[in-house]
Amino acid sequence: MAASCWVPDGTAAASTLLKRAVDLDSTSRYQESLVCYQEGIDVLLQVLKGTKDIAKKCHLRQKISDYMNRAEEIKKFLEQEKEDGKYHKQIKIEENATGFGYESLFQQYLNAAVTEVWIEDPYIRHTHQGNGKGLQISGLEEIRESLSKHGIELEIEFSSSIHDREIRFNNGWMIKIGRGLDYFKKPQGRFALGNCDFDLRPCHETTVDIFHTKHTKKI
Repeated sequence: MAASCWVPDGTAAASTLLKRAVDLDSTSRYQESLVCYQEGIDVLLQVLKGTKDIAKKCHLRQKISDYMNRAEEIKKFLEQEKEDGKYHKQIKIEENATGFGYESLFQQYLNAAVTEVWIEDPYIRHTHQGNGKGLQISGLEEIRESLSKHGIELEIEFSSSIHDREIRFNNGWMIKIGRGLDYFKKPQGRFALGNCDFDLRPCHETTVDIFHTKHTKKI
């Protein structure tokens, strides 16, 4: 059950965060609500440090405790979902949004247990993706040779029947991106910040769905 939203006067930032947390909580968007609860609690803790009135301090402590209890409940629920293999997180990337580089999206799902990754992308057409099969093969061969120098083996298969876009790790995580891996816009120039740092490159609008399943298998 979602906590009720209360903050004392003069804490607009906490009020906004905690109201958002409660709204997300009530619609079962637990991952997002947990972030808002944690940020709101941090703000209230700062307010508590600057409060001299004893009664207000007691009231604040009680409210912080209530929010912390709810945040802990959500955290345990999400951890159990992961354990049960029912985890699903959806990220909506807006047009021209930044901060969604590959590392930002994938890092938390990669760990020492990952020894294999499968990538399927059925629709490669742009020049920078390798327009034409001959160019595709030569480009992929170059990637294969580069990876081999770091002890990574790249296997390539072509198919005329696949239609889904997905990335799978052999630790059970599966990531589906509406546009596949090509969701970035062309950099504005050779020296533009987003040319090398994908977190700073604007994106096309797309949706990312992240699952965990105990039944993920290589096909």
